[in-house]
Amino acid sequence: VQLQASGGGLVQAGGSLRLSCAASGRTFSSYAGGWFRQAPGKDRELVTAISRGGGTTYYADSVKGRFTIFRDNDKTTMYLQMNSLKPEDTAVYYCAADPLITSSRWYYWGQGTLVTVSS
Repeated sequence: VQLQASGGGLVQAGGSLRLSCAASGRTFSSYAGGWFRQAPGKDRELVTAISRGGGTTYYADSVKGRFTIFRDNDKTTMYLQMNSLKPEDTAVYYCAADPLITSSRWYYWGQGTLVTVSS
């Protein structure tokens, strides 16, 4: 499956952004989806993930209550709604897909989209 992330940009602290991840090539509903981020000088981390049908989600503690992951399998697109953004959310965000939401090695990756949160 091919993944295309978009929606990054520059936003002030407290603002919102919505990232999109468009999938093509295979049946998107067969895969769990995830959003990762990598800040300068830091390791890539899993931010949030969603199961194939959307019924199960996972959030890192740092984004709970502020970020929401959801998907539209008909439109083969996954989204990340980010509210109450903080400067520490600044990173390159990547979407990924894998058959398992619990995967430790996500198989398919999109290119990154940069999110910059100014203070």
